[in-house]
Amino acid sequence: MCRHLAYLGRPVPLGALLTEPPHGLTRQSWQPRRQRHGTVNADGFGVGWFADGDPVPARYRRAGPVWADLTFADLTRVVRSGSLLAAVRDATLPGADGEAAAAPFSAEGYLFSHNGAVPGWPGSLAPLVPALPAADLLSLEARNDSAFVWALVLAGLRAGDDPGRALAGAVTEVAEASPGARLNLLLAGADTIAATAWGDTLWYLADPDRGTVVASEPYDDDPHWQEVPDRTLLTASRTELLLTELKEPSPGSAPAPSKEPRT
Repeated sequence: MCRHLAYLGRPVPLGALLTEPPHGLTRQSWQPRRQRHGTVNADGFGVGWFADGDPVPARYRRAGPVWADLTFADLTRVVRSGSLLAAVRDATLPGADGEAAAAPFSAEGYLFSHNGAVPGWPGSLAPLVPALPAADLLSLEARNDSAFVWALVLAGLRAGDDPGRALAGAVTEVAEASPGARLNLLLAGADTIAATAWGDTLWYLADPDRGTVVASEPYDDDPHWQEVPDRTLLTASRTELLLTELKEPSPGSAPAPSKEPRT
């Protein structure tokens, strides 16, 4: 369900990562090679990127399929960035949110995407509602599981968690509330990438000359792509990349409905 990609390295045209590779994200929208759930990623797409000297990322998002947007092809040809996150959204149930439901979501200088699904949404995550400030719930960008998971991650960041800890905390909370949830999360800042492999595929390519790419699946046949093991947190800066095992929630555990909101 969905495909996404983050990049951190020297500035390159967006198209060098998204449209030019033989199996880039654009092609993955209709012909993914390793997607386990769903077949066509045509219900929206987006890309967010950082410009030198500006801490607030720019975004371009649309509700339709990426292959039908000629403006996107022009944009990726001329815009350059050393930090970006892009995603194509799996075909899903009808909804009124349109473009607002397409990743990347953004706030506090970060870009976020969720590749996966939360069984039983929205009821399964109702126990987590008291953990969020009312203002965060009222300002959700969309009425879907991904936007809610993003609110959990954002609450962690605002509470002082680093990107990796914020992702890991959200995964634990959601997995406790909805066993079987697929939670491949991707978070990008101007100089960081954090990602989780939890129920779906995740790969990375790290090269001193090409930078670091973290993606749902390889966009070419370079033999240096490495698969991230399931239940793993990946964190990357411009100088290092770390993999950390994520623990399964305790059997039968559930979030406490009386938990105080994070501020």
